[in-house]
Amino acid sequence: MQRNGNPRVSVVVPTRNEARNLEVVLPAIAAVRPAVHEIIIVDGHSVDGTIETAQRVLPWVKVITQTRKGKGNAMACGFAAATGDVIVMFDADGSADPAEIPRFVQALVDGADFAKGSRFVRGGGSDDITLLRKSGNAGLNGVANALFGTSYTDLCYGYNAFWRDILPILDLPPIDLPQPPDGSMLWGDGFEIETLLNCRVAAAGLKITEVPSMERERIFGQTNLRTFADGTRVLRTLAAEKRRAARKKAERARAEAQARALTPPRGVPVVSPAPQPVASAPQAVASTPQPASQAPAPHPAPAAPGRPPQNHAGPTHTGPNRVVPANGARNGQFNGARPAQQNGHHTGQHPVQHNGHVPGHANGQPKPAVPAEAAASGQAEPVERHPAPQVRAENEPRVEGPVREPRDGVSLRLALEEEAS
Repeated sequence: MQRNGNPRVSVVVPTRNEARNLEVVLPAIAAVRPAVHEIIIVDGHSVDGTIETAQRVLPWVKVITQTRKGKGNAMACGFAAATGDVIVMFDADGSADPAEIPRFVQALVDGADFAKGSRFVRGGGSDDITLLRKSGNAGLNGVANALFGTSYTDLCYGYNAFWRDILPILDLPPIDLPQPPDGSMLWGDGFEIETLLNCRVAAAGLKITEVPSMERERIFGQTNLRTFADGTRVLRTLAAEKRRAARKKAERARAEAQARALTPPRGVPVVSPAPQPVASAPQAVASTPQPASQAPAPHPAPAAPGRPPQNHAGPTHTGPNRVVPANGARNGQFNGARPAQQNGHHTGQHPVQHNGHVPGHANGQPKPAVPAEAAASGQAEPVERHPAPQVRAENEPRVEGPVREPRDGVSLRLALEEEAS
């Protein structure tokens, strides 16, 4: 629904044994210009043929039956059935003037959310109100204005109009609830409906405009209004609605506080928590061979007794098509005084099998390395190493059988020559 300057108007008329009055009221409402969108008769179980009369006088009228009893319940049923943009509350006893409907609608078009009829402003009046009712209404007005900060002049008048989109704010009792077993009315089902609406629109902070209205005398029948009982109910309504307004205000304050707590201040960037670093896998032990460019600088091996250490000045051939760099870089790593596996390259100091195995250790078993301290002292205590297995070339000789562990480079060469012969 959209508010505009030409709204559709639904007129809700609660009835209870108002057949004779409807013969006058319905044609007058239908004659209003601009024409209303629909007229809804909400009957309160009449026994005088009210429904039949309404359908005979105005065939296109919409007739429904209220779900419980009381004027408030009849109004709520009519509001739920309305399809117009504006809803007008209109009494069926002939006291309200249908010609004032355009005045109420214009107040809404001019910006009001709720147009409230008043008999006590300039242009308004009443032919039906008694001194007792007038005094009671003035007292209730004062209480309402003190509690809700309003400036109402006519609290209990039932001629009102409002935009249909404020119905959720009115929060009337659901029409599908059953009647209480003891025959009593639910809160909001009785004549307190006008007071209840006035209190709730004021508590919600809606814009209210009072519209001057002239109340006529009832045409036929007797009024259903009970002065003292209904006046007491209105007073109770004021107290109950004040408590309800305070409770709603506290709930809104809590909701706003929670929203502020969850919303960062303006201008403060929202920083997501930094991801926790994932623990890296433990690095492999130094037994894995490294490339020559990343391998640590080798320590020179001790020279054999009586022979100076050799310094390769050029490429050294260690076998068919096998050359190592002249600067002595190796594909293996030196461990102390003796070189580790070198993928079959000759170092110029100690001959090594092409598959990286030391003679005397068959089936790929590595020769234990000798620490630098032990080599310097002439001892040959083995230090256990676990190099990566190497693949033996097809043309390499396979050494089998035990070989005595040599203590230096000369003994190692003599042992290899004896094995070869």
